[in-house]
Amino acid sequence: MLDATNRSGGTATATPRAAATEFAVAVPTAELAGPAPAGLAARCSRVLFSPWSRLSLLVALLAGAAASVLLFEPQRLLADGWPPQLGGAAAALVFAAAYGLCTVAFVPRPLLNLGAGALFGSQLGVGSAIAGTVLGAGLAFGLGRVLGQDALRPLLRGRWLKAADGQLSRHGFRSMLAARLFPGVPFWAANYCAAVSRMGYVPFLVATALGSIPNTAAYVVAGSRASAPTSPAFLIAMACIALPALVGALVAWRKRHQLRAVR
Repeated sequence: MLDATNRSGGTATATPRAAATEFAVAVPTAELAGPAPAGLAARCSRVLFSPWSRLSLLVALLAGAAASVLLFEPQRLLADGWPPQLGGAAAALVFAAAYGLCTVAFVPRPLLNLGAGALFGSQLGVGSAIAGTVLGAGLAFGLGRVLGQDALRPLLRGRWLKAADGQLSRHGFRSMLAARLFPGVPFWAANYCAAVSRMGYVPFLVATALGSIPNTAAYVVAGSRASAPTSPAFLIAMACIALPALVGALVAWRKRHQLRAVR
């Protein structure tokens, strides 16, 4: 009787199955499943790119670099010599690249400077060592700025930390120039402190290049004349190494007493 009424033009009543089918068609499945993956992806990206995740990546990279240095011992080049197939400017460029990577991995620069002098002599050794110094400083500064600055800047709350940050941020060039000229601040520490501050990239690199020349040249000359320790060139180089260290120690001692007097 219901079917006849429908065929004769009466009012048709949808069956429950038809109504369910129409509802399922009316609501697209993409709209139901879409927001959940998008929200999960956004949360995962926020976690992966958060300041502390990036800082953890920086620590892992530096730990891996230091472990690789301990494993492969690049300082053996000083005893075993440079590969004979590499020579001249090409060898100096390769050494400069290796120098930069080694400084990021906390290899002491004096050792690398002595090696540059022993392998390439005074002139080519100084150029290679300065290029490696700037490269290593730039790599460390970039890593610290991208991976560590956002996490570490909120921790600059102490009096000394705020003073150092203010000095580097406002007077970056001259502060870094002084740090490079007078030894006392480790090379890697100056790099990462500058990266956490507001110092610009270009002033940092220029101050590093200019300030590293005297000390680097002295070590390179000493390395090139190490076979003749009584030669005038070797003695002058050693004096140029000792004099800035003495001046730096006197300046640090004076600053320390001035800070005590202010307290």
